[in-house]
This record gives sequence, C-alpha cells and structure tokens, in this order.
Amino acid sequence: MTAGGSRMGTPRPVVALHCSGADGDQWLPLRESLGIDYRVHTPEHFGCERVGHWAGEHAFGIEDEAQRTIELIDASDHPMHLVGHSYGGGVALYAALQRPNRIASLSLYEPTAFHLLRQMGADGAGAHAEIAAIASEASEWVLAGDYRKSVAHFVNYWNGPGAWKTMSPRVQAKLVRWAPKIPLDFRALMQASAPLSAYAALKCRTVLIRGENAPFPTRLIIEALARAIQLAEVSVASGCGHMGPLTHPLPIAETIASHIRRVDAENAASGPRGRPPPPCPDDCPISVRARGLVSVS
Repeated sequence: MTAGGSRMGTPRPVVALHCSGADGDQWLPLRESLGIDYRVHTPEHFGCERVGHWAGEHAFGIEDEAQRTIELIDASDHPMHLVGHSYGGGVALYAALQRPNRIASLSLYEPTAFHLLRQMGADGAGAHAEIAAIASEASEWVLAGDYRKSVAHFVNYWNGPGAWKTMSPRVQAKLVRWAPKIPLDFRALMQASAPLSAYAALKCRTVLIRGENAPFPTRLIIEALARAIQLAEVSVASGCGHMGPLTHPLPIAETIASHIRRVDAENAASGPRGRPPPPCPDDCPISVRARGLVSVS
C-alpha cells in the first residue's frame, strides 16, 4: 500500500507496522496526515487475512516477522522512517537494530519489547511475570481450540475489562480467525535477545509515545528505551490507553506525521544528524521537550 506522487520529487519512504490482530489499514490516518510527499508502506504480519498464517517451517521468531520490513529498507534508495504500534513497534525495533544506519526516524507507540523487562530488576521481573501469565492463558486456550476465549482474554487485557463484549460481531469474527497467531506473537517478543545496551546503536531521532493509561509493562519499556536511545523523546497521549492509534487515530497519526516532517526539515536545514531540531510549529500536536514527557492534545 502506498501513497503516490509528491510536490517535492520522489516521495520519502515510511514503513508503518500495525499491532497484533489489526492490519495495514490501521495506518490509513497516518497516510492521510503525511500526504503526497511520503510513500507509506504497511506490510502486514503473519496471521492477517491478506498474508495468511505462519507456514511452520521452523520455530517462529521476531526475525521472521521483520523480514519484509528489512527487505523494504534494503530496497529503498533513501533512509526509512519506521513507525510501529505494540507488536509492530517490537518488530520495528528489531528491524532498526539490523539496519541502524538506514533508519531516518523511529515513531513507536508502546512497543511491546517484552524481552527488555528481564533486564530491568524487580519491577521488570514483576511486569514480565504479568505478561507471561497473559501469554500462558491465551496460548492454552488456543491449544484447546477455544479461540474465542483466548482472543477475548487478550483483548480485555490490552483494551480494558469488558472491551471484548463491546466489539461488533464482524470485528470479533476477524479476531477469532487471527487468534492462532497469539502464541507466536508473544513468543517472538519475549524470546528476542537484544540487550538494552544494543539500542544505543540507534542514532536516529525517535519519538516514544505511550497512552496516559498505559499498562505497567509498556510504561517500563518506554522508560528504558528513552534512556537507551540517545535522541529519544517521550510523548504521553492524554486520555489514551495501549490502543491509542485505534481509539484516537487522528491525533496519534498527526503526532507521528509531525515528528517525521520535523526530522526531514532538520536534515534538510542542517545536514548531519545530532543537531537540535527546529522549533515545533504552532499547529504541532505535541510540544517537544528533549527526552522529557509531553502530551498529545
């Protein structure tokens, strides 16, 4: 999926990776916010209807999910802007570590890089245990063939108690078809092996966005990544939870688009990375404070 044409020559490349259970259409608002100056690729994950389920040729890992993104990065003539939400954020981080010099910017909404929790002391161990329990229960119900119960448990954790019952029958049916992927997503995220120190290799400007009501595990991950990535900023989305890009698509999309445009404006104006960014324009949905907490209005 792409947005074509540009008033400024070749559209700048963006890869946007959706969360578990969604598909590439999640990022339609981002494509609209960026406009014709950007070409937005939205590769879909295994388990999506347009991709199909994992073939089972070997044990699944995050490297398998990231392969399409890495191929897009390698095929591009220009550095790639990477965007990801939740599982898509974890995949984006893996791809960025494989090609750190080919990434123009990172925009991540609560990336679920659960492997980092094991490296974060007592708080991280508690958060990891919380996620491991969710993964274990959801996976057991998949193995038992009760896909509906598995995905309801998954949805209620990330969206809030009772969220499953509020979804339309069409959305519920789509998620039930996707449910066999749940154990693989958790496995990929929890068994990734990059140490926290590895993220210091990412020299691109990064915005780490979390919901005001983010669950404890993703709050810890955001805090750790903000310390590890030198040019990282943190943004707090007011009134949002983990599913902010779906519950509040327009402000989140414009926050990400603003970050991408600022990075390109900075590079065009001052050349090498590492210099201070230009002031955020008056209509920017976030007020950028280097490495600080800001709010999406």
